[in-house]
Amino acid sequence: MKRESFGTVQGSPVELFTLTNAHSLEVRCTNYGGIILSLRVPDKRGRPDDVVLGFDNLDGYLQKQPYFGAIIGRYTNRIAEARFTLDGKQYSLAANDGLNSLHGGDRGFDKVVWKAEPLENPNGVGVIFTYLSKKGEEGLPGKFEGQGDLYAFRSKCTYT
Repeated sequence: MKRESFGTVQGSPVELFTLTNAHSLEVRCTNYGGIILSLRVPDKRGRPDDVVLGFDNLDGYLQKQPYFGAIIGRYTNRIAEARFTLDGKQYSLAANDGLNSLHGGDRGFDKVVWKAEPLENPNGVGVIFTYLSKKGEEGLPGKFEGQGDLYAFRSKCTYT
């Protein structure tokens, strides 16, 4: 695994991780938004080619873009009219898609710096991304703790 600086976002360091296996598969990901920047896999002639849409640098992800390779959350898709009612209480959200709230609001999980922890075991290397969304973030109730790893392709999320 290669770990290097990828820039900063609002004073927080952003890192780039490059993971490669024995079959010439390579994934590049960053702790900004948990974004997968590239996935290079060998074609039928054994030449590696990138099969993921995205940008080569952090600046591309800091502009308005269509969520390329990012973790989306706390919710995906749209919440109509940027509001909902839960247990009799109405919650108002950012209207970032016309009258609706899309993919976590103005600052969804794709726009935060996740904690990154390298993972290594006899089967290979990886990285675990963790983020705690506090109660009230983006107008949402309760806290949400998300964790996912790019080694075993599994994720664990809890919501309280």
